[in-house]
Amino acid sequence: MIDMNTIKLWNGVEMPQIGYGVYQVTPDECERCVSDALEVGYRMIDTAQAYANEEGVGRAWKKSGIGRKDIFLVTKVWISNYGYEKAKASIDESLRKLHTDYIDLMLLHQPFCDRYGAYRALEEAYKEGKLRSIGVSNFYPDHLIDLASNVEVKPMVNQVETHVFNQQTEAKKYMDELDCRIMSWGPLAEGRNGFFTNELLGEIGKKYGKTIPQVALRWLLQRGVIIIPKSTHKERMAQNLDILDFELSADDMAQIQTLDTGKSLFFDHHDGETTKMFMGWR
Repeated sequence: MIDMNTIKLWNGVEMPQIGYGVYQVTPDECERCVSDALEVGYRMIDTAQAYANEEGVGRAWKKSGIGRKDIFLVTKVWISNYGYEKAKASIDESLRKLHTDYIDLMLLHQPFCDRYGAYRALEEAYKEGKLRSIGVSNFYPDHLIDLASNVEVKPMVNQVETHVFNQQTEAKKYMDELDCRIMSWGPLAEGRNGFFTNELLGEIGKKYGKTIPQVALRWLLQRGVIIIPKSTHKERMAQNLDILDFELSADDMAQIQTLDTGKSLFFDHHDGETTKMFMGWR
């Protein structure tokens, strides 16, 4: 097995810094993809209730022969399950679908609807041992500070859009203040903004014999960001994991910082139209 970097959460839980994400992996393909990812060397799998593929993740890890303690499972509560009672029931449903009696990290997926009621359910399940760690996803600094100031168990992780074009520099400062680890979704920008042909990343990659995605992922790793790159192709899964044998120089890191636009390539959670969109997905 590959010797993986780990990140320690404030409660002492050691979390792999590199995992495999299954966003937009169809339920039919999920079991095969997760099986490939585990075979390649990934030991953290990130899924969500909204992805409709928790069952595929559960089947794959159970068939892998890998011990439960050696796999780190992450999932998320969707907004249609927010509120204390609904969230509590959905946690048990996710446990069932993932074929496990505990989840390593469970997040609230979006900062909308009754997030406080849902978070109380996470806190309760954490105290009961059903969840080893808890946190949030897509919470901007105002959302995160507000929640952390009004709960008993502060979020341990915040999963947000983080890549070379949206580096979350200011948001990370607030996360650091709260001892909340930053986790990236879309670490390869889902190929947007000319990512795969970016000249700067390409030139830096040539120095190390690495690809543009490998440079971008390594940059995140060196910033202490937890990453979950996704691919449905086994050889690319392996490439995305092959970033532990080189280190970007301080000059490389600084050059890549210049790519930051400070804006989302997808949507702004403070925008009224975005909020209306999510309300339609309840």
